[in-house]
Amino acid sequence: MAHNLSCYRCGASLAALSLPLSRQDECPGCGNYLHVCKMCRHFDTTVPRQCREDGADDVTDKDHLNFCDWFVPSETAFDAKRKDEEDQARSALDALFDD
Repeated sequence: MAHNLSCYRCGASLAALSLPLSRQDECPGCGNYLHVCKMCRHFDTTVPRQCREDGADDVTDKDHLNFCDWFVPSETAFDAKRKDEEDQARSALDALFDD
């Protein structure tokens, strides 16, 4: 089944990966694990615990691999604005410590 998933972190296409995503699947672009809260359809920063699924266990680190049974990958997880802000911050930090 075709899908339009992109990595929540770098935006790389995940079309080569089959669904359902394995807990151990990694992004081919940045190498981050994909079974993380920020890649899930239920992730929402505006609600308590940042999860819209009431039955889900509380996961404190939303960027790290977890065992959540409610995980459903989201096609809208990638946020280009957030990525641009991170890239700018990283560039500024690199410039600060550049010899």
